[in-house]
Amino acid sequence: MKKKDGKDKTIGRIKTGALERQWQMTRAGVTAGSKAGAQMWGSVFLGKEKRQARNSRILSQQAHYLADELGKLKGSVVKIGQMIALYGEHVLPEEVTTALRTLEEQTTALAWPAIEKVLRQELGQRIDDFIIEKQPIGAASLAQVHRAEHRATGRQLCLKIQYPGVADAIDSDFDSVVRLLRLGRLLSADDTVQDWLEEVRSLLHHEVDYRREADMTRRFAAYLAHDPVLKVPQVIDEYCSGRLLVSTFEAGVAVSDVSVAAFSQVQRNALGRAFLQLFLRELFEWGQLQTDPNFGNYRIRLNDQGDGEIVLLDFGSVVDYDDGFLRPVRAMLLGAYRNDLAAVRQGAIDLGIMQVHYPDDVHQDFAALCCLLMEPFIHQRNGCPPEAVNAAGEYRWEQSRLPRRAGKLAAKSAMSRYFAVPPKEFVFLSRKLLGVFSFIAALGAEFNPDGMLDAYLD
Repeated sequence: MKKKDGKDKTIGRIKTGALERQWQMTRAGVTAGSKAGAQMWGSVFLGKEKRQARNSRILSQQAHYLADELGKLKGSVVKIGQMIALYGEHVLPEEVTTALRTLEEQTTALAWPAIEKVLRQELGQRIDDFIIEKQPIGAASLAQVHRAEHRATGRQLCLKIQYPGVADAIDSDFDSVVRLLRLGRLLSADDTVQDWLEEVRSLLHHEVDYRREADMTRRFAAYLAHDPVLKVPQVIDEYCSGRLLVSTFEAGVAVSDVSVAAFSQVQRNALGRAFLQLFLRELFEWGQLQTDPNFGNYRIRLNDQGDGEIVLLDFGSVVDYDDGFLRPVRAMLLGAYRNDLAAVRQGAIDLGIMQVHYPDDVHQDFAALCCLLMEPFIHQRNGCPPEAVNAAGEYRWEQSRLPRRAGKLAAKSAMSRYFAVPPKEFVFLSRKLLGVFSFIAALGAEFNPDGMLDAYLD
């Protein structure tokens, strides 16, 4: 959290005044929309290819301008932009999601005096129970994390502290960001888009509800209490509140750390298999899915026996799905696994992704996409690109480039004529599934998930 000159790179406060923020975003949206309209009018007389290239360039410029304006406001506005980018690949133009992803690089920590004020409000005199490091070990758009030692026990803890005012500003900021994107001609007012946006809004409310996150953390800790690979921090209930989450400090490094690449192939395979099993248990057993596939939510380490472990962090985006959603999703995935395309078709209809009257080629293309997503499970009988299999016949998750191939198939298929915006359930599930595959690929794992789905066939 330091600049190149060695000084702390922090801000004193986050502006959460609704009028000021709305005015800034409205002004930026009107400016961007006016510029885009004027510039795209100049494309009318160009040929199709040149017009498309010019309009794409204009769209990218406007999107980056609006992302910069959002970045200046900090707080929940930045988080909203990040989430729209994360889940918007099926909804927004690629130029827009690319620009909004730059918000990941614009998170700045809040200065210690402001954080200390929040801690004193939440803990009162109990703040003296801790020796707190003033330099955060992590900062995000809604909160930052400080390491602390519990004076009485010497236990190493993490204090996740929510920035003041962000929870109260979620709805007004969300409406302002959506208005900004629409004024900038980057987001349509289609009903399906609105449905998707409301789902994002709901996830944001989960993110700032620390009592709910504490409960979800305890649930997953119970689910995985005896798991040899997957570890969950322990919540320290007596200190938690709506704006403060206190849990045990769990050491580990990011999946991209060079030390992880130095793990043996056997170690990385075990980590990948455990992570895939976690997703299957979320989907088929618990009905609760961690919907944020950000790699920052996981830490990798070796235990005293030299075996790899994955520490699971941040349960704010866990969503409970009811059987009306899970049943057809399970039917589609297991149908693709069994090569039962009728089951895939019926599951898609039950979920609302497909309609009975859609042409056969649309249903066939959707079934083909589901089968592609199941490639790691069925490649030995259905085949896959040769580079996706090692000499021992094991699936090479990174070399398979499966997320990229699935995206291209979806874009090129007949489905694209019927899904200007896919149903929100499909958006979130596909993002989760491809996030799981991407994490396993980042581990450099090579294994066949033999039999992992068989337990759920009945």
